[in-house]
Amino acid sequence: MHLDVRELQRFYYRTKLGRAAQKAIRDQVVAKWPEAKGLTVAGYGFAAPMLRPYLGQARRLLALMPGPQGVMHWPVGVPNVSLLCEESFWPVTTGSLDRLIVLHGLETSENPDAILQECHRALGPGGRVLFIVPNRAGLWSRSDKTPFGYGRPYSPIQLDKQLRAAGFTPESHKTMLFSPPSNRRFWLKTANLWENVGRKLGFFSAGGVLMVEASKHVYAPSGTAVKDRVRRGLTILDGVPQTAPTSMRE
Repeated sequence: MHLDVRELQRFYYRTKLGRAAQKAIRDQVVAKWPEAKGLTVAGYGFAAPMLRPYLGQARRLLALMPGPQGVMHWPVGVPNVSLLCEESFWPVTTGSLDRLIVLHGLETSENPDAILQECHRALGPGGRVLFIVPNRAGLWSRSDKTPFGYGRPYSPIQLDKQLRAAGFTPESHKTMLFSPPSNRRFWLKTANLWENVGRKLGFFSAGGVLMVEASKHVYAPSGTAVKDRVRRGLTILDGVPQTAPTSMRE
């Protein structure tokens, strides 16, 4: 079940808890991908908050939003780069994406395999994707106060298995959002502290959100190459016996 784009927009841009979550996740996205100069970068689901660091440096930027969720103009104050699309049919050329971020797109879909197939199709050779989903072991997937309390939470093993079946190779795993999903002032003021402690001490299962970086697996051609050589061109009379012309007498 997809959340409405207005609910997602309100959470990430108009609530203190949402802005804290946005910062914590985006910091880890930027730590993984510091820059995107000359690259084509896209986000699917509600990944717009994670794309902002690449405005002005990516060769092309796209915010793909699924039909059941709805679409909003993004970014504000500059030409729009967001568009509405079907879950399994993106208006993106095959193999054209260098980087892809999926947030609130996989766990809320009734057909996640179709989305993974579309991710695989859109990514070019060597392309990389970040899947950001609710962590099954974390507190955020157990609360409906945030968008991470909806849909299907994942464990690292479950997500890895699904990604490998779709032709991806998981490269790294991270969790974030170690503070409780609470609007209380104490937790909001100490959110950065909990993020630092959680990462340093390796409280992997305590993080509310799981982020997996995966690469597109491209199979090398196998077998023995066979070269067909055409020594000379064929003519329409090949194979027809050639006879000398005879003169005709009246």
